[in-house]
Amino acid sequence: MENIILNNNLECPVIGIGTFMLSPAEAENSVREALKMGYSLVDTANAYVNERACGRGIKDSGLKREDVFVSTKLWPSEYENENAVDETLERLGVGYVDLLYIHQPAGNWLAGYRQLEKAYKEGKAKSIGISNFEGKYIEELETKWEIVPQFIQVEAHPYFTQKELRKTLDKYGIRLMSWYPLGHGDKSLLNEPVFAELGKKYGKSPAQVILRWHTQMGFVVIPGSKNVNHIRDNLDILDFRLTEEEMEEIAKLDKGERYYHRTDEQLDGFAAWRPSFETK
Repeated sequence: MENIILNNNLECPVIGIGTFMLSPAEAENSVREALKMGYSLVDTANAYVNERACGRGIKDSGLKREDVFVSTKLWPSEYENENAVDETLERLGVGYVDLLYIHQPAGNWLAGYRQLEKAYKEGKAKSIGISNFEGKYIEELETKWEIVPQFIQVEAHPYFTQKELRKTLDKYGIRLMSWYPLGHGDKSLLNEPVFAELGKKYGKSPAQVILRWHTQMGFVVIPGSKNVNHIRDNLDILDFRLTEEEMEEIAKLDKGERYYHRTDEQLDGFAAWRPSFETK
């Protein structure tokens, strides 16, 4: 597995298993099988309502706790819950997480960030991050953080490479974790001729070429799947490297256009919604 070094010298794998939109049963199976295949990063969230299942998958994999990089996110309705971090750890069945995010710039997000900083100081989170904090939100947080985050999780792919955001990230050594890495079901990205050509050259699928592009951009990528064969294929990207010229050719695809457009009304809804956490 390839790793990157974070701005606090912690190491993080470049590819992990994502669990967004997976039911508890699917998440437990995907996490267990992924870890057995050689993955060592698991990403979940309060809002996915599968933290307990991910914890079971980690335990059933047979790996030692210290050999799994566990990432999760506090939901906005948990930002003012002083027990939110401990409750998250309890659901996961771990004494600490390797990465703890606040999930959305909604509600009292500064209280949420203070929770992360406290968890970091107490050793309950080895690194901290912000998810979906772009534009004015990261600009405001930049004036208020005590501890610089190690990660940001945002939409990123060859059509939308987060050029502007990366100027801020580069200042602080903040790493980017990609979601919608393959275009969120939109086949136009996967069908770009450059990926077919490179796939033929390297004996890989277009999806594998795109995932390798992410890692060579310095991004961490967390494709999710309940299909064990897809999970295996997604990991099979570390035995080749795209050349500088090939990376430059892919860069020409950047349209500066995202798939997901969040509204202020959605942020209000995020703050009001409370996950129905698993009971078992």
